[in-house]
Amino acid sequence: MSLSVLDMSVSLDGFVADAHDYLGGEDGERLHAWAESQDPSRPVKQFEDEWNAAGAILAGRRTAELMDHWGGSHGGLPIFVPSHRPPPPAARWGYPLVTYVSDGIESAMAQAKAAAADKNVQVRGANVAQRALEAGVLDEIQIHQIPVLLGEGRRLFDVLPGLIELEIRHVIDTPEATHIRYGVRH
Repeated sequence: MSLSVLDMSVSLDGFVADAHDYLGGEDGERLHAWAESQDPSRPVKQFEDEWNAAGAILAGRRTAELMDHWGGSHGGLPIFVPSHRPPPPAARWGYPLVTYVSDGIESAMAQAKAAAADKNVQVRGANVAQRALEAGVLDEIQIHQIPVLLGEGRRLFDVLPGLIELEIRHVIDTPEATHIRYGVRH
């Protein structure tokens, strides 16, 4: 069965980007430096294997556009973008693996899960994660908590519909990050 999994690096104070939309601070990569570790004892390979084993991507429009829709293919995976506005020209004509879904997050997730078959759907973007939680279609949250305080910027969970119960499924602690996997209780 396909699961939807949000996988994000976040600062200790809850930010995924600084005030200028740089991912993780002015150097643009502070929150993702842990993934560059070449030490074989680090969990990077495990996470890379999970990302590579996904069957589809569900990305927020803002995230998809900031990433230029990953050039039309997120490692060969289909990309689903929930949006009430029409796609930009590149996504409309140049990126055949990018599908804009205009009838809501539930439909976008259903289409992504159908495309993923028995593989997971990787969720990309803070806003789409919040909407998926609100709709009850996000199954798991994988947080890579980085020991840094950004102080301002874009929060991962800025607007939520109310209390959302989670259960800790797995924790890996490293000097670069604490990796916590949560199940979303529906």
